[in-house]
Amino acid sequence: MSEAPPEAIHDVLAAFRLDGRTSLVTGAGRGLGRAMALGLTQAGSRVMLVDVDPEGLAGVEAEIRRAGGQAASAVVDVGDEAQVQACIAETVRLFGGLHVLVNNAGITSRSPFEDLPHEDWERVLRVNLGGTYLCCKHAARPMIAQGGGSIINIASMSGLVGNRGGDNSHYCATKGGVIALTRSLAVEWAGRGIRVNAVAPGYCVTPMTDRLKERDPAFYQELIDRVPLGRFGTGQDLAGAVVYLASDASAYVSGSLLVVDGAYTAW
Repeated sequence: MSEAPPEAIHDVLAAFRLDGRTSLVTGAGRGLGRAMALGLTQAGSRVMLVDVDPEGLAGVEAEIRRAGGQAASAVVDVGDEAQVQACIAETVRLFGGLHVLVNNAGITSRSPFEDLPHEDWERVLRVNLGGTYLCCKHAARPMIAQGGGSIINIASMSGLVGNRGGDNSHYCATKGGVIALTRSLAVEWAGRGIRVNAVAPGYCVTPMTDRLKERDPAFYQELIDRVPLGRFGTGQDLAGAVVYLASDASAYVSGSLLVVDGAYTAW
């Protein structure tokens, strides 16, 4: 009796390509969101850029077009259901479908928890967790209709550990919620062909950390010293993770949390 032939070895690099697919990235007007959007376009995806900052969006859209990519943009408050629903409908109208959703939009504020204004709690919860809920809800409908898709929720290592000196426990609570929502939706939508994963960045070079460096250089250096790899993350570090989870290279990955933190949470 002959043995079954070994499984064919496919082109691994080709599995990372996103040609013919459409991605929607929230919080794409600058920083890490911009880097993720650029990474997706470099892998061949068309991209709908979403943010509340019209100038930032215009700059990123122009950058993608100059590089030969396809992009459109929309000013959207992800905490507003009508705006989210309209944006996703427009994405499908423009590009013929929606294959990848990256829920990156997020905000925070700083306050000792005992002094945290209720409006700050509500505002951060509305954008970080509420916006993820709304975008997942409305993106799932065209994805189900077309036979599947990939949703990538940007969480944070702050959903796994407390932030020393952060004074942003409300932010951490929303990111823990994003992680739990990711795992639940991965199970719920597995039979519909939708994979749902999350990325948990550690400390990254952003305008917020740049301000911390200026305000308290000693504490900034202390945070770097706590990262075993000896540096903060970059947009490129996040872009690679997002392209992987968006692509067929991760076809058997769902309900996972990819921690991109330079081993910060490993010790």
